[in-house]
Amino acid sequence: MNEQTADMTLDEALQELVSAEDFLSFFGVPFVPSVVQVNRLHIMQRYHDYLCQAGDIEHLTDEVRHTVYRQLLGRAYEDFVVSDAQTEKVFKVFHMHEPQTTFVPIDQLLG
Repeated sequence: MNEQTADMTLDEALQELVSAEDFLSFFGVPFVPSVVQVNRLHIMQRYHDYLCQAGDIEHLTDEVRHTVYRQLLGRAYEDFVVSDAQTEKVFKVFHMHEPQTTFVPIDQLLG
C-alpha cells in the first residue's frame, strides 16, 4: 500500500484501481510494461479466474487477503511472461476453433 491508500481498507483501496498497471503497482508485483500492454486484459481475466478458484476469502483480514491477492496477481502476470494469450486461452474466442463434440442420439439417426 502507498501513502494515498494507507488509511483505506483493502476494499476501499481496490475501488481506486483502474488499470492492470494500477493493480500490479498497488500489490508490489514487479512487471515489464510491454508485457502488460500486450496482455492486460488476459492478465486481469486470469487474475479474476484465480480469485474465483481461491473460494471465499472475504472473511480473512485485509493483511491476509492482500497477501493472497498479491500472490494470485503475480501468478496471473507470470503466466503471460512465460507464455502468450493464444496458448493460455483465457477468453472463449480462443476456444472457438478447437474440435467440438456433439452427441446425436441413435433414434434421431434412424428415424
